[in-house]
Amino acid sequence: MQCFFPQNEVKQIQTPLFILNAAYDSWQVRNILVPGVADPHGKWHSCKHDIDQCSASQLRVLQGFRGDFLKEVAELGNSDSRGLFINSCFVHCQSEIQELWFSSDSPVLGNTTVANAVGDWFFDRSSFQKIDCPYPCDSTCHNRIYDDSSQA
Repeated sequence: MQCFFPQNEVKQIQTPLFILNAAYDSWQVRNILVPGVADPHGKWHSCKHDIDQCSASQLRVLQGFRGDFLKEVAELGNSDSRGLFINSCFVHCQSEIQELWFSSDSPVLGNTTVANAVGDWFFDRSSFQKIDCPYPCDSTCHNRIYDDSSQA
């Protein structure tokens, strides 16, 4: 028996699957990696609100978090029916805001926007499978900055 987490469940999925995710998912950082109860002295407070405020040691932890995520993705194995758009942005849910997909400054991987990557994969024009370089290399990111402490 395994817990109901994506890395356990995706192995069972037989249908085509497109994984669109940030390697530094801001929700996971704030709620799983460093929830408030795990940071009683607030040493992660600024970093959790704005990745640009992270110290070198905090960035090493985030790079380890990214590495663990990418290891889980790699363990899925290769599949032409699986698309990947994993960028190095500090954001959560890049699929809910249409403007993010279609704007002229949309996040890009391999010279391809999210909208084009998903469209090319969906219509079998390409099996888009790209993983970004580590933070802070991607200048197309719209890194989320949280100014409300209730969101941390």
